[in-house]
Amino acid sequence: MTKSSDISEEDMALFRDAVSDVTPIKKQPLLHETKKPSPMPKQKEADEQSVMRELTDNVVDRFDLEMGDELLFLRPGMQKQTLRKLRKGQYPIESELDLHGMTVSMAKDALGDYLNHCRQSNKRCVRIIHGKGLGSKDKKPVIKNKLNIWLPRIDNVLAYCSARQVDGGTGAIYVLLKSG
Repeated sequence: MTKSSDISEEDMALFRDAVSDVTPIKKQPLLHETKKPSPMPKQKEADEQSVMRELTDNVVDRFDLEMGDELLFLRPGMQKQTLRKLRKGQYPIESELDLHGMTVSMAKDALGDYLNHCRQSNKRCVRIIHGKGLGSKDKKPVIKNKLNIWLPRIDNVLAYCSARQVDGGTGAIYVLLKSG
């Protein structure tokens, strides 16, 4: 609040004169609207129903089947056609990471760094070579199995699948990443 000594008597008189005709506004009661129900996620429900219809569809494409030690992942909500195109090698490979021969911790660090780089440089489809595990202690694919656990947990990964034979077969995967 301003001290009265800061305002001159002349200014006070001018102010009183200026507001002398003012009528105070009567307070009107506030109208409270009833709470609107929360919106129903109709598009999400439609998407989920569409996915369920596709899952129960009897038509089987040879590219929908997981064969042997092939890796396959499609993030929920993505179209099956996207995975088909990825499996057929129809997306151009923009970058490659070779993990085979690495330890699990080295591979995990390299994968994290690589995917960050891909996001920053807006890479959409990449190939990750993990090997077949022939050099491991039990002759089993250690890095490959870890990738199958790690990749679905990464939001940036939309889909992945084992590469075509010409690109490494079951010793490599194609990974489709979010754009932007």
